[in-house]
Amino acid sequence: MEKSLATLDNGTTCSSWNYSGQRLATGSVDGTLSIFDSGDPASTSFKCTSKARVGESGVVKVVWIPPLFGDAVACIDGNGSLSLWEELAEDAQAVEWKHSKSFQSNSAKVLDVQFGVFRTILKMYVQLVIVFVCSSQVVAYSDGQVKVYELSNPLELKNWQLQAEFQNLTDSVAKLAKASCFSASICWNPQRGDGQELSFVLGFNSDTPQLNSSKVWEFDLDHQRWVPVAELALPEDRKDQVFSVAWAPNIGRPYEVIAVATHKGIAIWHLGSNPDTDGRLSVERVALLSGYEAEVWQMEWDMSGMTLATTGTDGMVRLWQSNLNGIWHEQAAFEPTT
Repeated sequence: MEKSLATLDNGTTCSSWNYSGQRLATGSVDGTLSIFDSGDPASTSFKCTSKARVGESGVVKVVWIPPLFGDAVACIDGNGSLSLWEELAEDAQAVEWKHSKSFQSNSAKVLDVQFGVFRTILKMYVQLVIVFVCSSQVVAYSDGQVKVYELSNPLELKNWQLQAEFQNLTDSVAKLAKASCFSASICWNPQRGDGQELSFVLGFNSDTPQLNSSKVWEFDLDHQRWVPVAELALPEDRKDQVFSVAWAPNIGRPYEVIAVATHKGIAIWHLGSNPDTDGRLSVERVALLSGYEAEVWQMEWDMSGMTLATTGTDGMVRLWQSNLNGIWHEQAAFEPTT
C-alpha cells in the first residue's frame, strides 16, 4: 500500500535526505529552502518545520553537509551561486536556518557540489595521537573548472580554504580554453577504507569532449595534489556527455562499482584497487543498461551497493540489480503519480 511521507510545496525543484534519513531538505522555484522533520523517530511522516529564503532565482540543488559539522546544507540557486546554510540557536532564541557562507565566482556558474570527510592522524612522541576530522567539497563550474575546498575546523563553516583547482582531463597538468558546460555530476567514494586515499568520480555534460568522460580523481598524499587514476569510458565513448555518476558502497568486494549515465545508457564499471606502475587503476565495463528512451538525470545506490535507482526525463523511477551470474536487469519500475 502506498503511503505519503511528506507533502511538498508546489514549485519544489529539488530535495535531499540527510545522512541518517531523518530529515529532508527541499528547494523551490521561489528560492525557499524547506526542512522537513519527523516528530517521532519511529514515524515515517514528515512535516515542514523550518523555512529560509535562499535567493530570488530559485533553488536548483540542495546537498546536506556531513553530520560531523552540524546540521547544514549547501544550496545552488538558479544563477549558479553556491551558499551554505546552517541550523543555529542564538541567545536562547528559537532554532533558525541562517546563511553561513557564499562562494563567489567572477562569471562561471556552479553546476554541482558534493562533500567528503577524511581523517588526518598526527603522531607525536609515540604516546600521543591526535586525530583531526576534516571535510572537503568538490565544486564543478560551468567553465569546466573544478575546485576543491577544505574545512579543518568543524565549528567554523565559514572558513573553507581553496585546496586545489584543475580541469577534468586525463593529463592533470594540461589546460584547455574556457569551456561551456551545461551540467556536471560528482560522487565521492562513499567508504574510504584504511590505506585508501580520498577519491571521487566526476563527469561533465559540455561542448568540450575532453572534459566530458568520467574520471576518478585521487589525492596524492606524497605530492599533495589531485591526480586522475582512471577514465570510465571506452575509447569510442570518451566524447560522450555525462549526465550522472554514482559510486556504490562497498561491502567486501575486491573492486569498486561505479555507474555512469550517458545518452547511450547506464554503464556499470568495475574499478580495481591496485594501481599499475603509472599509478592507474584497472577498469572494466561489465554492463550497459539501455532499452528505454529517457535520459537519466539522477542515480542512487542503496546502502548495500547492490541496487541502483535511476530517474530521468520520463519521470520513471527504475531499480536495477545484478543476478548471481553477474547479468544486470531492471528489477522494478515506478510511474509518477499525479
